[in-house]
Amino acid sequence: MSDNNIKNLKTSIEETMPETGHGSLLKTRSLSSDAFPHVRMRRLRRTSAIRDLVRENTVTANDLIVPLFVEENIDERLPLSTMPGVFRETEKSLEVAVKDIAASGVKSVMLFGVSHNKDHNGSDSMDPNGLLARMIDRAKQAAPELMVIADVCFCEYTDHGHCGPLCADGDVDNDRTIENIAMQSVIAAEAGADMIAPSGMMDGQVSAIRHTLDVTGFSHIPVMAYAAKFASVFYGPFRDAVDCKIGKNANVRSDRKSYQMDPANVREALRDALLDEREGADILMVKPGIAYLDILAKLRQQSELPLAVYQVSGEYAMLRFAAQAGALNYQDAMMESLLAFKRAGADMILTYAGADVARFVNEGKPFNI
Repeated sequence: MSDNNIKNLKTSIEETMPETGHGSLLKTRSLSSDAFPHVRMRRLRRTSAIRDLVRENTVTANDLIVPLFVEENIDERLPLSTMPGVFRETEKSLEVAVKDIAASGVKSVMLFGVSHNKDHNGSDSMDPNGLLARMIDRAKQAAPELMVIADVCFCEYTDHGHCGPLCADGDVDNDRTIENIAMQSVIAAEAGADMIAPSGMMDGQVSAIRHTLDVTGFSHIPVMAYAAKFASVFYGPFRDAVDCKIGKNANVRSDRKSYQMDPANVREALRDALLDEREGADILMVKPGIAYLDILAKLRQQSELPLAVYQVSGEYAMLRFAAQAGALNYQDAMMESLLAFKRAGADMILTYAGADVARFVNEGKPFNI
């Protein structure tokens, strides 16, 4: 409403309203269409019912993917000291874990192996009878309705801890790795994986996987690319969980900075992610999450693909340990963090708290708001 129209409206009100009651108030107060006191933002925050009605983003069980660790040759599931509430499952206990996750309403898991058969190339993960294939098959047999996503990488299966075979200079051989990861992806698909998620950050890995899946009869299997995966300190507890720490071998790089991304770079991250899209990725992932919301938000503006974000082990551990110390409420802090991912543009979230979050949602009070 223009200033002139507001002035005319006020004049009309003054001429028709009585001198007492509301009429006198309307004559003395100025009218405005876009500022206080005419506009009061708190009106839509006054009650929980109103806040629920106008909430722009929500977190549901449908949004969640739960990562699981599976160790071979153990008899009992092992708690992880750096990730409270998370375990290394046995191949047998994996069945119970996926059934429980499916019962919670979460519909997707991602599997990570803890191998006892490591070698230079990670060859066990390319064996149809290896841990990668066995755990995928067992999860699908236990909960057929659950979507099982195969993380395809070699760091859990190599004796040096890097994400592929090494060159003479101790760095990862990119082109040999993408040949191997294509074979690894077919092994996962044959075992029953519903989706392939390459995490090694090798150049050309999405193209190699997409082509190989297509020519081997798995053109229906989607690829979730770890499209912007940064060389982050927040992966620390994960590396304990899957026993893939590096730096133990002489003449081998002691970091992953030659293939994972520089945390300082935005444009490079977007360029890398959009290359994965052109290579045939069906979903793009940003990893880690909370420290890289700017990357997620910018990628959302540039891509129409579904976007995933990974709340990594260090992020999860910080919230759990802070809650144990009494510094914050675990449920509220977790839900606020996940909501930030949705607000920034994520369609799906990988989180170790997936089953907890599903319970919060199912109980009808995911937030104390």
